[in-house]
Amino acid sequence: MRISAEMATAINDQISYEASSANAYIAIGSWCERIGYDGSAAFFFEQAAEENGHMLKFIHYLNSVEAEAVIPAIEKPPSSFESLESIFQFGLKSEQTVTRAIYDLVDMAEKEKDRSTYSFLQWFITEQIEEETLFHTILQKFDLLGRDKLAVYQIDQSLASVRSQVMSKQTSQKQTYSK
Repeated sequence: MRISAEMATAINDQISYEASSANAYIAIGSWCERIGYDGSAAFFFEQAAEENGHMLKFIHYLNSVEAEAVIPAIEKPPSSFESLESIFQFGLKSEQTVTRAIYDLVDMAEKEKDRSTYSFLQWFITEQIEEETLFHTILQKFDLLGRDKLAVYQIDQSLASVRSQVMSKQTSQKQTYSK
């Protein structure tokens, strides 16, 4: 099974987005670790691992359809950030960009009647819903708890539980929709 050259190029572009996101999340995690935001550091290092996993899924897919996966060069991400809230805003914008790119791939697969790529991309649509929900949920915490030092500390410390709550909620919704 082969895919079009245009689809292979578009998926390689997505590989680049995923690699850039992983790299940016590592830089953010490193900044958080230096500043003392241990919960956020762990959160962003885990996000980086997820983005790397996404990149590998695309690479494996291209390999399976006998297309060449291009491993991208990556620009150096920022190494300093304004605030804890600003890094979550950055993360949300990054995830929204990736979501739009995934939707563009889905549109392209539909237009080309490329059912295998269309089917492959469905997992990413669900994943992006989870990612955007997670960042929205964390940003809501700043509005609920505030932005003073104690509130920021509480948000930082709560990230593991916020992640598990959002993911378990999304998992139960997936199970409801699949019935």
